[in-house]
Amino acid sequence: MTEAGKSPYQIANVRLFIIFRVLFNARFYYPVFSVLFLDFGLTLSQFAILNAVWAATIVLCEVPSGALADTLGRRNLLVFASGLMVAEISLWAFVPRDNLSLLFWVFVLNRILSGMAEAAASGADEALAYDSLQQEGDVEAWGQVLERQIQWQSAGFVVAMTLGGAIYDPQLLQQLADLLGLEIGISRATTLRLPIYLTLVTAILTLLTTLQMQEVGTRNRAGTDPTRQTLSSAFRLVWQAGKWIFRTPFVLALMLFGLLYDSVIRMLITMASQYYRLIEIPEALFGLLGSLLALFGFVIPGLARRLSERRSALFNLLLTAALILCGLLGMSFAWPWLGVLPALLLFCNLYLIGFFLSYYLNRATSSDQRATVLSFKGLFLNLGYGGIGLLYALLLAFLRQQREQLQGNLGEETLKNLVFIDSLPWFGWFFLLCLAGLLLLCARTLKQKQS
Repeated sequence: MTEAGKSPYQIANVRLFIIFRVLFNARFYYPVFSVLFLDFGLTLSQFAILNAVWAATIVLCEVPSGALADTLGRRNLLVFASGLMVAEISLWAFVPRDNLSLLFWVFVLNRILSGMAEAAASGADEALAYDSLQQEGDVEAWGQVLERQIQWQSAGFVVAMTLGGAIYDPQLLQQLADLLGLEIGISRATTLRLPIYLTLVTAILTLLTTLQMQEVGTRNRAGTDPTRQTLSSAFRLVWQAGKWIFRTPFVLALMLFGLLYDSVIRMLITMASQYYRLIEIPEALFGLLGSLLALFGFVIPGLARRLSERRSALFNLLLTAALILCGLLGMSFAWPWLGVLPALLLFCNLYLIGFFLSYYLNRATSSDQRATVLSFKGLFLNLGYGGIGLLYALLLAFLRQQREQLQGNLGEETLKNLVFIDSLPWFGWFFLLCLAGLLLLCARTLKQKQS
């Protein structure tokens, strides 16, 4: 072991982990994500297909990538993830727009590479940082590292949301050019790829960051095993980690609670713009609300760290559940303007969930399978999101049919808005029912396991 007792931020891998998380997630196209695809010439149905391809890729690659990180090396998987990010953004930045058929298939490849990058990075980055802290410093400082990481990532998200939205607006850039006395004409074609070019810069910086990381430990991570033996070890590790999760009640309970909490919140976040529109929030404020939500990342991690150090896992999960229920209840009323408060309360719980899952799972998992177990966490969360998405689609079809039977012919936009409003109370009932079931199954396990 190297010199012990270092401050977390004196450890190179810990610092690089924070930088990696900021750069990997600070994507300047996020505030215009859906319209960007459409402005390239794709249809809404093609956009839906691309999202499905992306989600399916993550689900298929999530756990195998974690096992490969535990066998081939966490640093190697992070370099691979960064290389994939450079490739996916490069495709987007330089693909020609004149052939729509080619464009669609290039975007399919883009979504596959993006999903693979997300899966490869998931778990490997945390595992490398946690093991580095365990080897060179004090593992009890992991909560502080998570707090600092979320704060910096929130800052990066604010910059990406604000700047990405601004440089995509040709009118705003034209006004700025005129103010500076620049005799240039700026159109949508001019600004179309600007957020992508900025993201390509961060992708290259991400790759450079991972290249500076150092592997921790030597067990099965030197890359000297034959490929067949290494892959065999990786899939054996997947099987072992999966069995360990299902035989460890505390870890399985954390996964299931995380699945429920995360899926409900993420489902509503994907429809946030529709909700904001219905409660009469001007569209010009949508980006600012996203930035405001990111700013909560400077406050909530500190609260989560103190709670995780002083309270039991059961208390923290129940507190999070209470906050989620308050948010769901408030959103179900769809109050004009005031309805933004319960929405922000609900969305902020993603910070608590992410912190608690990382804090407890890393403490409960051994180093040799840490990345694999964290990848199972990602798999659980993505399966939950996909499952609730399917249920929600069925619910919308049912509510639409009810509205049409009760009120006859309605305009398509009016019908869509009414069905969406009708669907909001169902989230609260669904959450309460699932929460009650989980508490019956897992409350005793969580009560016995102190933080």
